[in-house]
Amino acid sequence: MSGFPQALAAHLACDVTTVCQCWRLTRRDGQVSGFTDHDRRLSVAGVDYEPGTGLAASEARDSLGLAVDTVDVEGALCSERIRAEDIAAGLYDGARVEAFLVNWRDPAVFALVRTSTIGKLTRGGEHFVAELESLVHALDQPNGRYVSRTCDAELGDARCGVDIGASGFAGEGVVARAGGADTIAVSGLGDFAGGWFAHGTLLWTGGARQGRSERIVAHRIEDGTVLLTLLPSVGPVIAPGDAFSVAAGCDKSFATCRKKFANALNFRGFPHLPGNDTAYSYAVDGGQFDGGPVVP
Repeated sequence: MSGFPQALAAHLACDVTTVCQCWRLTRRDGQVSGFTDHDRRLSVAGVDYEPGTGLAASEARDSLGLAVDTVDVEGALCSERIRAEDIAAGLYDGARVEAFLVNWRDPAVFALVRTSTIGKLTRGGEHFVAELESLVHALDQPNGRYVSRTCDAELGDARCGVDIGASGFAGEGVVARAGGADTIAVSGLGDFAGGWFAHGTLLWTGGARQGRSERIVAHRIEDGTVLLTLLPSVGPVIAPGDAFSVAAGCDKSFATCRKKFANALNFRGFPHLPGNDTAYSYAVDGGQFDGGPVVP
C-alpha cells in the first residue's frame, strides 16, 4: 500500500471500501476512451469513464523476473464506443491501457496501479476479450537492424529521404467501380504507368472509410481501366465516388531504389550480400570471383 496516495491508503484500511477499477485506453491514433466496472459514469482526472460496456477483468498478477504478466478484460461490443469493425481493422492493436483504482464516492482519490498494452484482442458474438500485456513485453521485441538485401526503411521517412509528396510520386483519384477481392477500378490515375503504386499506400479522403489508410498490393491497367488491389481488410463498404490520395510504392529492392527513385545513396539494405549458396560454395572453373557487385 505504500505506493498509493495517503488518502486512498487510508480508505483501503477501513472495514468497508468503495473502490472500483477504471481503464483509460489510448489508441495509437491518439483517441482516448474511458471504461469502468462501476455501475455509474465517473470523471477521473478530466477523463469520463463509461459503465455501459460492462467491463470485467480477470486476476492481475505481478511476478518477479522477465515473464510477461497478462490480464484479460472482457466487455460488450457497442456501436458508440467499441465497434466490431474497428477491432477487425486493427485500430486497437498495441493500444496503451492504464488501470486505476478509484474511490467511486470520491473520484479525486485514485491511484495508477498498472500500465499495459493490448497484445491480443478477440471477439465472439456481442463480446470482446482484450489481453493486456505488461510493459515487460517490450523487452522481448527485436531491436536493432537485420542484415538483408532489402531496404529496412519506410519509403518517405527520414532514413529514406524520398519526398513522396513531390510531383510524379503521388496522385489523387476517385473510385469508379468496386469489384471483388478488394480490387477497385479508379479514375484520375491514368497518367501513371502500371505498377507505379504497387506496395504504396492509399489514404481515403472521402466516403465511409475517410481517414483510413490502406496498403496497395497491386496496380495494373486492363483495357484502359486502372485497377488497384488493396490488402484485404474489414471495414465500411467501398462505394463509387469515394475519393482518395495515393503515394508511390517501393518493393525495397536496390534496383527499384536506384531506377524508380534515384535514391541509391540512401538505400538502407545490403544488396551485394552473398547468399548462402555463395557463402558455402567453392571456386570452380567458369565462376566469376572478381569481387564485383552482386546487384548491378
